[in-house]
Amino acid sequence: MLTIKIVTILLGLVFILFGYFIYFKGKYNLINGFEDDYKSGRKDEYYAKKVGLIEFILGFLLLIIAVLLIIFK
Repeated sequence: MLTIKIVTILLGLVFILFGYFIYFKGKYNLINGFEDDYKSGRKDEYYAKKVGLIEFILGFLLLIIAVLLIIFK
């Protein structure tokens, strides 16, 4: 159970960092293949912002789950 808690905390932190860098800092190169798709017109900045926001929110949800696991188990 300890490994699940550690993995959940680490995943939460990683998702928060990636989401922060993509959504707030505009580092779209963290999304696989985005630069090529952006140049060809298949994807735009709205897509990248949406991916960054989803990762950011998912990171916080994972951290909340990890805290709940620590408290209740």
